[in-house]
Amino acid sequence: MGLNPASGVQARWRQLPREARDTLFQLAVIGWTMLPHTLHLAPWCTALAAVILMVRARLAVSGAALPSRWTLVAVLGLATGLTLLTERTLLGKEAGVTMLVVLMALKTLELRARRDAMVVFMLGFFLVLTNFLYSQSPLVAAAMLVAVWGLLTALALAHMPVGLPPLGTAGRVAAKSALWGLPVMLVLFLLFPRIGPLWGLPGDAEGRTGLSGSLTLGGVAELANDDAIAMRVRFLDRAPPPEALYFRGPVLSVFDGRVWTRSLRPAPEPSPELLGRPLRYEAMLEPSRLAAVPLLELTDDDPSVAPQARGFSLSRRPDQQWVADRPIDARVRLEGTAWTRHRHGPMQPNLALRDFVNLPPARNPRTLQWAADLRHRDDLREADARTLASAVLRHIREQDYRYTLTPGVYESADTIDEFWLDRRQGFCEHFATAFVVIMRALDVPARVVTGYQGADPATVDGWFIVRQSNAHAWAEIWQQGEGWIRVDPTAAVAPERVQLSRSLLPAPGFVTGTLHAVNPALAAQLRMLWERFDQRWSEWVLNYSRTRQFDLLESLGMQAPRWQDLAYVLAVLLGSVSLAGAGWALWDRHRQDPWQRLHRRIAARLAALGVSVAPHHPPRTRAGAVRATLGDTGEALARTLERLDHARYASAGRAPPDRRWWRQFLAEVARIPPSARGPST
Repeated sequence: MGLNPASGVQARWRQLPREARDTLFQLAVIGWTMLPHTLHLAPWCTALAAVILMVRARLAVSGAALPSRWTLVAVLGLATGLTLLTERTLLGKEAGVTMLVVLMALKTLELRARRDAMVVFMLGFFLVLTNFLYSQSPLVAAAMLVAVWGLLTALALAHMPVGLPPLGTAGRVAAKSALWGLPVMLVLFLLFPRIGPLWGLPGDAEGRTGLSGSLTLGGVAELANDDAIAMRVRFLDRAPPPEALYFRGPVLSVFDGRVWTRSLRPAPEPSPELLGRPLRYEAMLEPSRLAAVPLLELTDDDPSVAPQARGFSLSRRPDQQWVADRPIDARVRLEGTAWTRHRHGPMQPNLALRDFVNLPPARNPRTLQWAADLRHRDDLREADARTLASAVLRHIREQDYRYTLTPGVYESADTIDEFWLDRRQGFCEHFATAFVVIMRALDVPARVVTGYQGADPATVDGWFIVRQSNAHAWAEIWQQGEGWIRVDPTAAVAPERVQLSRSLLPAPGFVTGTLHAVNPALAAQLRMLWERFDQRWSEWVLNYSRTRQFDLLESLGMQAPRWQDLAYVLAVLLGSVSLAGAGWALWDRHRQDPWQRLHRRIAARLAALGVSVAPHHPPRTRAGAVRATLGDTGEALARTLERLDHARYASAGRAPPDRRWWRQFLAEVARIPPSARGPST
């Protein structure tokens, strides 16, 4: 008959001394708490922390001596040097978290007494908080909830009496403690005054995905490989068609031959002319690495309807791009009013427009010659900007151009020549940038606009999801009497991309691809459920603001609440909870350790037999006192006490014995004749 590996592991676990078992459990909790940090910290830090935890686990199992203090100092010095090498400082978030992880791991090599364990517990709780400096997603919150439960379990184990209390018992104690604290946590969450962004720190937006302030060929295609959510949009009146969903981001007008960048000081432009009916919408933006705010074209900046975001100051530049006063480092919710039909920009030629026909000298000569040949056609010699743009788009439709996410790397110094005349395959930025270069060569002011186009269909609650894969680049040309006109060259080669929001997507990973192959409907349903939950998490937890706190007080009958009222209600509730807790503690003061209750009851029965014992005497000592006082008459009673001693202190010790032992003990006490008893104590 084969052996069950799981039963073998359980047997070895039970044979471990309590100190080794508790240490291994604490190390596992610390490793779980550190795990999310592996996505953000330098590889050396993750490797060093893992090695230290494994060494400490080995020492716990073998019972070997802990390393000397000088060894710890040497490792700490090495970690400090590596931190300086990788982070260039010992200050700031990245360096601080790196050193905290290292110190947490090193402290486990000093676990000699309860005091050391308490330090590890406190560092562990602080390490839990640092995970939210990087992400506040539901997954991270759930992982840290498990970490907190593990730390509370380890803390309960450290305070449990001698013996070998099972982990399940400590885990239940920790869970009960957390549940008792849940109402207080809920009250604090609902009513504690919001002072400002809780987790935001300068530089938090660095490394996030999203639009960039510059554009090189392949940049938007890279972003389109990311299926993460960029923003959610819900229309309060009516939903526009997919081809109207242009979310305007950075406007790029400076070109050096390879890279498009923004103008630092765009020329002033007259106020836009708003046409048709306005479109009211609500947007929830994910964190990004830029201060650019991709809003629906053309979002009004009138103070009465202009979008506002808590914690940020938003403004619209002359080129109609919305920007914040700092990078969007947290989820932002706002409302706006857009005019999908509009005119913007100067209506008549001016000197500033000449900046939009500049091209770097001696770059892309073949494309410039192609544009010159186009201009000299008889039907285009006197053509305006619209007619010239139509001719270029017609060329794209009629020639063998291909819209693809994987056009290959363009390594030539003349990338536009290589794309337009040789390879003829690219993503939206290839078509947009080539189109703008050609229009400028035709002496038509033109610029590149980046942002997002299209969205997933609305969910049951009306939210459209705009993903990073909806990242897009298009062009604007200037037409006298009309101003800036949007032209999307991608629509000429892949009209379904714009008209139906069908973004090109990369090949799915192994797990996702397998799930799609087995049950595409299930995969889509699971994704929708998760994203809906993530939205609710963002709406009700991360974006729970002071305004919502005031709304809560108003719903409770308070008129025009202020933050002082918020603090007053919080103080009253916390005071009431404290008084209730004190009353419960007073009522529950008779409760104590079950072993102590049992020992007190045993001592009372032995005292009636004339056997004198102290409260701190273990069962074995009490058995000796029974033999000394009662002699052979008390031998059976003494053996009963020795069995209790074995149950209390043996390696497999658990909770106090059941009622059967107590009934047997009382029976043995009753068998002692009065003549054999000593004087009552």
